[in-house]
Amino acid sequence: MTLAIQLTYLVATALFIFSLKWMSDPKTARRGVLAGVLGMALAIAGTLIDPSVIAGNYKWIALAVILGTVIGIPLSLVPLTAVPQRTALSHAFGGFAAGLVGTAKFYYFVRGGQEVPLFVIVALCAEVLLGYLTFTGSLMAAGKLQEWLPSRPIIYKNQNLINFTLLVAAVVCCGLLIYDAPRFAYLFPVVIVLALLFGVLLIIPIGGADMPTVIALLNSYAGLSAVAMGFVLNNKLLITAGALDGSSGLILSIIMCKAMNRSFANVLFGAFGQVQAAGGEVEKRAVKSATPRDAAELMEHAGLVVIVPGYGMAVAQAQHRVREIYDQLTKRGVSVKFAIHPVAGRMPGHMNVLLAEADIPYEDLVEMDEINPDMPQADVCLVIGANDVVNPAALHNEKSPIYGMPIINAHKAKAILAIKRSMNPGFAGIENELYYDDKTLMVFGDAKAVTGEIAKCLAGEEGGR
Repeated sequence: MTLAIQLTYLVATALFIFSLKWMSDPKTARRGVLAGVLGMALAIAGTLIDPSVIAGNYKWIALAVILGTVIGIPLSLVPLTAVPQRTALSHAFGGFAAGLVGTAKFYYFVRGGQEVPLFVIVALCAEVLLGYLTFTGSLMAAGKLQEWLPSRPIIYKNQNLINFTLLVAAVVCCGLLIYDAPRFAYLFPVVIVLALLFGVLLIIPIGGADMPTVIALLNSYAGLSAVAMGFVLNNKLLITAGALDGSSGLILSIIMCKAMNRSFANVLFGAFGQVQAAGGEVEKRAVKSATPRDAAELMEHAGLVVIVPGYGMAVAQAQHRVREIYDQLTKRGVSVKFAIHPVAGRMPGHMNVLLAEADIPYEDLVEMDEINPDMPQADVCLVIGANDVVNPAALHNEKSPIYGMPIINAHKAKAILAIKRSMNPGFAGIENELYYDDKTLMVFGDAKAVTGEIAKCLAGEEGGR
């Protein structure tokens, strides 16, 4: 039986590795998802055939499966625009599970009078600390993404000092538990409370502009808590799966920070997102507006149109209308490319997922570094609900909070069309210089309605007035 369990875990581990590998390429992504599902099914099956796990626990296992199903099915049915907050909730559940397992294991050791190896108690403290802070931190992130909480940074006095003090206090308590767990067992609930509080206070000062990085970091924390849990339970599969999850989240966080020219410290401890002007006279200048018909006429006479999608497209669920514009323009022989910024939207790959849902060919989705050299040749750049990722202030205004952040060079196109509900600033809370450019025409309105009107005009139907 032990051999069968270990072989099952080995195959599951291999499938998890292949899943990550295959999901790195759109052509094999579906295969990667299936491999991940099969790997998890094998991991669960291997656990259920372990006599030490299932002995007398069938009812509790069945209850957990029922509860997981009741919660999981609605979460799987959320629209793609809600995937970021659903992902944050998944991290919360993962962290909470690790925290609960660590709590149960701690009291099992202490009340059973067992001598716990030093390494195991260290791993247990790390599991509980990371698990519970991931739980509340992810809930805060989900609340900001769902706009149950303000997406702007919630600033409080001495926030970094308070957070640092909480973390140090939790680490000191963990140190005492490691030194003598039975003697200092009364500090264990204190560690839990400090971790829960730290998770809340760590995330609420972070603005919506940094949510892609925050989600990736929370993913990393959840993976690390799973690694620690694997050491506590002596489960090699948990160690491997958690390491894969944690390392991929960390790598993704690094990519996100690089894309914003930000450091981890700046993301986690800076109050990014306070409303301010991006440049001296931006607010005093007027903008030029246009109708959907004007936009259609401008694009149908273009040779190259570059579309820059942003979170405004996601909120309006306009991706299918954008696909109609793509079809109408390509029928006319117009070359259409989509410029994808790494941090566009509210989670990594958000725009790619939405455009893939609309069946836009993946070869026409071009990353920022690849599309920027072609922007001066673009006859029209159509910006749909994007803000900070196309703001030229990042290139020259040293006083701007996004200074130094790589952007899509929409301002270098021969003409710019920007679809936006209003002139309100984006997640970073700053005015966008691009919208005041002499080459820019603003088309105000809901992205889905406006792109629908543009598609009708291109198709020769009445509309766009």
